Amino acid sequence: MNLARRAACAVAVAVGLTAGAVVVLAAAELSVEAGGVPMVASKTIFENLAASKDHKSLVAAIEAAGLAETLQGEGPFTLFAPVDKAFDKLAKGAVAKLLEPESKDELVALLANHIVPGRSSAADLVVAAENSGGRATLATLGGGELVVTHDGRKVVVLDAKGGKAAVTIPDVAQRNGVIHVVDKVLQPRE
Repeated sequence: MNLARRAACAVAVAVGLTAGAVVVLAAAELSVEAGGVPMVASKTIFENLAASKDHKSLVAAIEAAGLAETLQGEGPFTLFAPVDKAFDKLAKGAVAKLLEPESKDELVALLANHIVPGRSSAADLVVAAENSGGRATLATLGGGELVVTHDGRKVVVLDAKGGKAAVTIPDVAQRNGVIHVVDKVLQPRE
């Protein structure tokens, strides 16, 4: 192979490696897709939720409760984020009632029951459950408790009223914490 051809191959390899590095960097920036859009790890919990097509009810509730600033803040937080279908499972009219200004305290209590201080991956939650006899208790931002278990396939979160939510999309990395998408709204103790 002549010198010019070798130089051209070396340039092609270097360009390929550089392009590969860009792809790797881009892949590292995009963690997981939720709600039909990529969740970008350099954004905050609230910024990513606002982009999700499956979390419109949660975003509206966060805004009505005045918690958007908290979920854009430093953190870190672990958020168990119910999808819109989870809110649809609540009693008829419950979401509309919660979004009314006079229900703000109840709404804040409900949402704060989904937020745990600190950054806990699904693996962290499984280990905590295994180290606690199969059930780990997490203190929520609202002062309540959630219990985490593992059924061998999924992380399951139990609320204060005995409701069970399965983590359907774990470990959605955020700049200020982590989101675990869940299929039920987690109820606080009255």
